[in-house]
Amino acid sequence: MTKLILIRHGQTIWNKLGKYQGQADIELSEEGMAQAEKLGANFPVDKVAAVYASSLKRAMATGDAVARRFGLETAACRELMEISFGDWEGMTYEEINAVWPSVHDGLFCRPDITACPNGEGFAGVQKRAVAKLQELVKKHQGETFVIAAHGGVNRTLLCHALGLPLRYMWNIRQDNTAVNVISFYDDGRITVDLMNSVEHLNK
Repeated sequence: MTKLILIRHGQTIWNKLGKYQGQADIELSEEGMAQAEKLGANFPVDKVAAVYASSLKRAMATGDAVARRFGLETAACRELMEISFGDWEGMTYEEINAVWPSVHDGLFCRPDITACPNGEGFAGVQKRAVAKLQELVKKHQGETFVIAAHGGVNRTLLCHALGLPLRYMWNIRQDNTAVNVISFYDDGRITVDLMNSVEHLNK
């Protein structure tokens, strides 16, 4: 059995302001750095073989907080980057909805078939993220490894693991530094053993 500890990055200033980040390379806030340190100090497993992260700073810094505990380096993976929100990056929900109400509504009602103006759709995000996940599962067969990524990316990977159509991705909550545990069995079965745990923040 191979085990993945899938985590979301810590809080950023844009998270607090409600701005769409996408592939804008926003760093962790002070609170986000503290969240990441708590995650590293209270990680749910005692041994990991490797730590991978989206190449964006907020995910890399979160991955580094975990990697340091195990004496590892975080490997950057562009395939695990958040969705490109295109023209929406840096804007708030209200600002986007005022200009693109129908497309914006489509991103939440039908994320499986909607794309952001001059950006990506979640179907494309899922395709690249799942391909990378499958590569890493094969590489770390019988081991436990970590991926630090983003709310959107994590939801697409969890939909894949659960056999859930992508249109329901927003039914899955992913808080900052959320921990998800996914097991991959030799017979092809996948189980989601834990989802959106932030228990480490209470310690």
